[in-house]
Amino acid sequence: MNKTAVIILNYNGAEMLRRFLPGVTAYSPDATVYVADNASTDSSCEVVRSEFPTVRLIQLEENYGFAEGYNRAIAKVDEEYVMLLNSDVQVSPNWLTPLEDMLDHHPDVAACQPKILSYRHMSRFEYAGAAGGYMDRWGYTFCRGRIFSAVETDRGQYDTPVPVFWATGAALMIRRSDYVNAGGLDARFFAHMEEVDLCWRLGCRGRRLMCVPQSYVFHVGGATLSKANPQKTYLNFRNNLLMIYKNAPAARLHGMLRFRALADTAAALMFLLTGHTRDAAAVMRARRDFRRMRRTFLPEREVNMRLSVTLTPPCVYRRSILYSYYIRGRHHFSQLKMPSL
Repeated sequence: MNKTAVIILNYNGAEMLRRFLPGVTAYSPDATVYVADNASTDSSCEVVRSEFPTVRLIQLEENYGFAEGYNRAIAKVDEEYVMLLNSDVQVSPNWLTPLEDMLDHHPDVAACQPKILSYRHMSRFEYAGAAGGYMDRWGYTFCRGRIFSAVETDRGQYDTPVPVFWATGAALMIRRSDYVNAGGLDARFFAHMEEVDLCWRLGCRGRRLMCVPQSYVFHVGGATLSKANPQKTYLNFRNNLLMIYKNAPAARLHGMLRFRALADTAAALMFLLTGHTRDAAAVMRARRDFRRMRRTFLPEREVNMRLSVTLTPPCVYRRSILYSYYIRGRHHFSQLKMPSL
């Protein structure tokens, strides 16, 4: 049996499979490649069967979304390492080897990601993951190579492997045992922020996350939901609040939620003033649904607090990324005063 399973979660992505799956199969000779299909209504399953006979097809009964789709797919494989790979990713030659080497030689590392570059602008980082993910003291996420909408050109400035707070779900290699032991991705998130939530749990339980830029891939991005889609706004705001509630220590939780109430209201007003009325409504709906849902997450919060060996995982930016970006004009990761990486 191969050491690594590459699992591509698919929903109505027949053309994406035709475009990107040939590279995955060609450049992953020592891995088992799976397509987990979320009950597509297009020709995806037939494309896999007829055009990619070496790829194993996992057919799910319904569209479970990103989180539960991967949970169900990973339950069906036995490989030691699992690579969660978006269907719109072009991989590079030998892309798996540096990631496998990291896990082989560092047993305290639970998961790692490659450097994520833009498929459309190959010299630039890609928004979703770049060269590793971080979080500030208020729960806002950003990346080495991308802070909010400021995406840097890759000049080799982030080519050193470093610990990260979170590794992107666009191309996430994780030990199957760590994935299962931590409870996998939270299916209630459906999509967005679920990998950050999983990595927060792992970090608090003493497991490390890494970016290994010696491996690199090119990500189209926005293939599922456009950045301008109000549903994406809704999921990002709601899931960020749920993630904070699940994982923040008691001493920090109420302060973080109070700050987010003010910041989210300001974000909704900004959307409204700039004519994005549906996004403004999405933010307020996200806050309303968070208040309704939070009690159902209490059991998971209690488990997370009980199993944590540290209340503050590594790689948290101790300041406000909003203040650093909008007030101090620090748009590049290298301009931030991060903890020693």
